[in-house]
Amino acid sequence: MGVDFDFFSIEPGDREPKQGRVLISEPFQGDTYFKRSIVFLTEHNEDGTVGFVLNKPVNIPVTEILDDFPDIKTEVSIGGPVGINTVHYIHTLGKIIPNSVNVYKEIYWGGDFNVIKDLIKSGGINKNQIRFFMGYSGWRPKQLENEIKGNSWVITEMEPSVIMENRGEDIWKETLKKLGRKYKLWTNFPENPGMN
Repeated sequence: MGVDFDFFSIEPGDREPKQGRVLISEPFQGDTYFKRSIVFLTEHNEDGTVGFVLNKPVNIPVTEILDDFPDIKTEVSIGGPVGINTVHYIHTLGKIIPNSVNVYKEIYWGGDFNVIKDLIKSGGINKNQIRFFMGYSGWRPKQLENEIKGNSWVITEMEPSVIMENRGEDIWKETLKKLGRKYKLWTNFPENPGMN
């Protein structure tokens, strides 16, 4: 006789998605874009949700994607499956970038692209102050809430420095380990359990 243990349910607590929070995918989510991913939410309202996958870097500098763009030593990440032919950015430059939106603490989203370019040309931006994404992650109204009820995502918050500076795939494991014993155990599961 076994003992019941609901290993893959998300712990109760504050499970509401909102702007500035991050989603951490459960270990067996098989979607190419969201497999073992962390998604930073930049918008969440009655019209839906927008965010960017933080831990899917591509080994391509932004200068190879955007024509006539000044050189900055930073790579691009895949932000999600929507609008994959578009480039988006988050930054910590605040209101010096006109029309940017304050998302969470000192992190802003978007803003005047020409001002970004001018600041890079003049050396006014370093690689840890801005992140570029190809495409974004989007959910229709109530779609994300339904995925959360289905235990697809853990919701938490991260410090801005972690969001801006950690671009590798290890951030998924490191973040889960900080959330407690159950989630730490998730990090030890193989990506394809049926392959063992």
